[in-house]
Amino acid sequence: MRLRWNDVHDIAIALEEKYPEADVVNLRFTDLWKWVQELPEFDDDPMRSNEKVLESIQMAWLDERT
Repeated sequence: MRLRWNDVHDIAIALEEKYPEADVVNLRFTDLWKWVQELPEFDDDPMRSNEKVLESIQMAWLDERT
């Protein structure tokens, strides 16, 4: 499965599997941006992301934890 920036929930699930101990609340967007790109399934232009997309991923990741 190929992930793109708009696959917010699928990215959140993949991040939770790869980084289960991460402090999602205090995660810097620069780190989140890097971690998303390091996911093996991720295949999108890094420049297509923005603060709104990263915030959506962060919120979906928090929801995944609860």
